[in-house]
Amino acid sequence: MEEIEVRRHADAEAEVLVEGLPGVGHVGKLVVEHLLEEFDSELVAEIHSQHLPPQVTVDDDGLTELVSVDIHYCDADGVDLLLLSGDHQSQTIDGHYKMAAEILDLCRDMGVETAYALGGVATGEMVEEYSVVGASNSESLLEKLEEHGVEFGEGEPTGGIIGISGLLLGLGELEEVEAACLMGETSGYIVDPKSAQAVLDVLTDVLGFTVDREDLEDRAEEMEEVVQRLEEMNQDVDRMPKMPSEDDLRYIG
Repeated sequence: MEEIEVRRHADAEAEVLVEGLPGVGHVGKLVVEHLLEEFDSELVAEIHSQHLPPQVTVDDDGLTELVSVDIHYCDADGVDLLLLSGDHQSQTIDGHYKMAAEILDLCRDMGVETAYALGGVATGEMVEEYSVVGASNSESLLEKLEEHGVEFGEGEPTGGIIGISGLLLGLGELEEVEAACLMGETSGYIVDPKSAQAVLDVLTDVLGFTVDREDLEDRAEEMEEVVQRLEEMNQDVDRMPKMPSEDDLRYIG
């Protein structure tokens, strides 16, 4: 097997790429998985690489499949999209660069002019009102996203954007591909369907298509129940009698 091996399954053309690989809160992954579930799609290419984890997935029938990063063509309510999905990102720095370059080459061959990388930005605390933070390698795209409520702040997100999402913007600029990253605020502690909803709202608004959100809303409600139970457990722990400290023990007996 080559270091990076691409298997083409179909020809497709689309001006827009949407990336949703695993990351903070699995925000981007949830959005792209939802689009794949709601719209008819076609597998265009599989990318296998020695930089991905050395494992196979196993389906319900016991059949295995080597892990990959996939590109699907999707007709999203009349909008042609290429959707980049997968369960893993590269495990090496070298692999991140090489796979991002390969993805941009593939997408350029299929007519992509604009790329949207989707992800989450960790706040370190539970979020009540979800905002979407953005970054872009294009001033015109930045201004367009601001009109749709995306927030841009100096030095945000702190530490920059790592992984495939960051490299689609960085290498995309070198390859003259206009790109932006849409990041939903999330605690960073849980898989966050509510943050994914916020990002999906912006994406559909910007690209001009609609999609049923019921499944994603159901997942958000389920996760909210899990969070509530965790908070109740924490409160129960706080009410439990505390073990005496060394100072307290000095006054016992």
